[in-house]
Amino acid sequence: MSRSQITRGARLTQADVSTDDPVIDGARDDDGCNILHVDMDAFYASCELRSRPDLVGKPVIVGGDGSRGVVTAATYEARRYGIHSAMPMSRAKRLCPAVIVLPPNFALYTEVSAGVMAIFRDVTPYVEPLSLDEAFLDVSGARRRLGPSADIADMIRARVVDEQGITCTVGVAPTKFIAKLASTRAKPDGRLVVPTDRVITFLHPLPVGSLWGVGDKTEQALTRLGLATVGDVAHTPVDTLIRAIGQAAGTHLYELAWGRDPRPVVVPEGEKSIGAEETFPRDIDDPELVHREILRLSERVASRLRHQGLVSRTIVLKVRFADFTTISRSRTLRSGTDISREVYATARDLYDALGLERARIRLVGVRAEGLTEADDSPRYMFLDEPEIGWREAEQAVDKASARFGKGAVQPARLLDTGSSDGFGGAPVAPRPPR
Repeated sequence: MSRSQITRGARLTQADVSTDDPVIDGARDDDGCNILHVDMDAFYASCELRSRPDLVGKPVIVGGDGSRGVVTAATYEARRYGIHSAMPMSRAKRLCPAVIVLPPNFALYTEVSAGVMAIFRDVTPYVEPLSLDEAFLDVSGARRRLGPSADIADMIRARVVDEQGITCTVGVAPTKFIAKLASTRAKPDGRLVVPTDRVITFLHPLPVGSLWGVGDKTEQALTRLGLATVGDVAHTPVDTLIRAIGQAAGTHLYELAWGRDPRPVVVPEGEKSIGAEETFPRDIDDPELVHREILRLSERVASRLRHQGLVSRTIVLKVRFADFTTISRSRTLRSGTDISREVYATARDLYDALGLERARIRLVGVRAEGLTEADDSPRYMFLDEPEIGWREAEQAVDKASARFGKGAVQPARLLDTGSSDGFGGAPVAPRPPR
């Protein structure tokens, strides 16, 4: 199978990207590939290694170290010895006597997961988490502002490394099923695009166990029929499959074997926040630069609130320092807002109240919580506030941006002044894909 049919991207640089590649540039083959499956690499172990760089490259497992302990996660170096999750710790140590065992820290994993999911939601509101370390994304809308799906996948991978200090793998495909298969095949720290017209080529050589929902019992039933690959299942009459494994399973596997998976990305009920965060190109200690970034992020958050017809009552500021220590502060407003000026004023006040002086900062984020429909939220007017003001002005900016492109109208403070500090008017310039 040639590279132009299915392309795996790992640690891509601009020099790796060929404009003639139909998968990389997305001009043709990835036009229908709107689904991403993003999966962190050895998630628990990777989180632990952020503060233990001396252990990078060594066989490390996370789990209980008692007589009845089991492996929760293992680095890829440990997996080479046959160690895997849910394995008894005693057996893991026999397979690799030199393995390093670390106790689990689920508070840390939850915190890192929240940061990763915030990156996803900064790309698209259509995020379906499957666990702490993986999710489906529908980027059909995001493509209009961020470019081809392959570039979006590489941007996500770069941001996860920069902002969370771990790596992830992304599968890009027309459906959830194929995207998940693609990410599995690209691990670790890779990106695999399966174009719409190459789905069958990619899918049919795979073993039947690759089909979603095929466990040991079903695989044995299919093997008895002489079906070893997905292609074998696809070319078996559906009635034969139904007689062997039942109506629901037979129909389901037949459809999957032909790459048909109509399931949409489903946003869980109760998603109650919209946020944006960014890592600085270098650690900074200048409050003015931090203020400008908070303004830029507040503009993005408020714009997304207005676009989705929501207002927020609670504004959250997130700050990550150079040593990856992270703090957050929040303030609940008297009434819900979708106005950039109000979001920024609140987030800036939260930052100033920290009194950080010259602390070196790696990342800053702004998040809106306590969301309600804009029409359902009472709006309290101040005595000196005009009936027509900031909300109407920002709605006009939204219309201008929709017509002339993002950033057509923006606060003067965010304009590029050509300063020599390396940040320009806005402290963070868009990153090219890795």
